[in-house]
Amino acid sequence: MANGILIVDKPAGWTSQDVAAKLRGVFHEKRVGHGGTLDPMATGVLPIFVGRATRAVPFFEHADKVYAAVLRLGLVTDTQDITGRTLQEQPVSITKAELEAVLPRFRGSIEQIPPMYSAIKVGGQKLYALARQGKEVARKPRPVTIFKLEAGEGEGRDWPLLIHCSKGTYVRTLCHDVGQALGCGGCMAALRRTRAGAFDLSGAYTMEQILAAPDPERLLLPVDSLFSDCPALTVNAAGEQRLRNGATLRVSGRPDGQYRVYAASGEFLLLAQIREQTLSTIKSFFEPAL
Repeated sequence: MANGILIVDKPAGWTSQDVAAKLRGVFHEKRVGHGGTLDPMATGVLPIFVGRATRAVPFFEHADKVYAAVLRLGLVTDTQDITGRTLQEQPVSITKAELEAVLPRFRGSIEQIPPMYSAIKVGGQKLYALARQGKEVARKPRPVTIFKLEAGEGEGRDWPLLIHCSKGTYVRTLCHDVGQALGCGGCMAALRRTRAGAFDLSGAYTMEQILAAPDPERLLLPVDSLFSDCPALTVNAAGEQRLRNGATLRVSGRPDGQYRVYAASGEFLLLAQIREQTLSTIKSFFEPAL
């Protein structure tokens, strides 16, 4: 039974759900989910959670991301990227110094108005469904954090951007807003996610590599790799049994905080919280007894 995390280098033209659906067949496992949607035109790091590891998805949703994007100036579209319908287009002549002059206002804590072509729901309906009907509705600004925003060496109207941002950031919207700040408009021309949380491209596999692998399960990372910043704790057989039964456990000599808990056999059991010398389960990852 497959359990673990697979770091996929998502190809352009695939949705995140397309990748998850394909891998359900590869691993013969219904429980397959992804850790953060990438637009179909985007490529790069897409963590896929398989089997019991899907229980870890909520812990990954808050991970920050790093992107290599291309900003195209002088072009405004309804999707805020080059796949959309052109709303405005004009010739531009922007220097790197002019571009860099507006970037500071987009660093740190900022607010974004989500694009109409997004999966956010308003009044129970997804925005992209309304957009496809030609409708536009008011959206509330959402707070995000841009930890790093740098321009590379560009040419003409295309400028590479390096972006390190919090969850929930729309790079398309960032490109659109930078274009507005420059007075010429802009949209996203390319996007590649180079890191998501602790996972980066160095550990990612292309779909071709995954489909050609004689044993795809060997490509899976253990689910506890997601919690590598938490200290490890091993319990004895009696403690393991208590935790498997959903009980708490008294411990001593451990400061309050979150821990990776292992059985004496080395099996990863659960993520736990210790508070005032009492260990309790946050989320279990062992397969329950049948």
